[in-house]
Amino acid sequence: MTISTGSASDPTSARDRSALEQILGCPVSGEWPTGAAPAGSRVRVVHDTEWEGPWRNEFLGTVDDLVAPAPVDHPQAHDGELAYWVRFDESQYDCAGDGPYLKALIWARYLRFDPGR
Repeated sequence: MTISTGSASDPTSARDRSALEQILGCPVSGEWPTGAAPAGSRVRVVHDTEWEGPWRNEFLGTVDDLVAPAPVDHPQAHDGELAYWVRFDESQYDCAGDGPYLKALIWARYLRFDPGR
């Protein structure tokens, strides 16, 4: 799913949040977890160490405040691993060639925080 860029206070993000709520069938909200990187944090999205994914390239982005980070609910998740909405500096394609994406929900293991500005 391609989600547009913007902060929570602009109309584009309000549309993004509304679209996400329609897809999920419930409101998206929640408290920002203690210890989670704050919205606005700069990140580098990286490849998995075991394979050339989940994104075609490594790239820069910003933790978005669309939805608070949430624990990853997956058998392969690391203990306590969070997933963050990240707004990309430039549109990106995933390793399957799908896209372009401007924003995505990304597991913390694929993020390197504060790569510099």
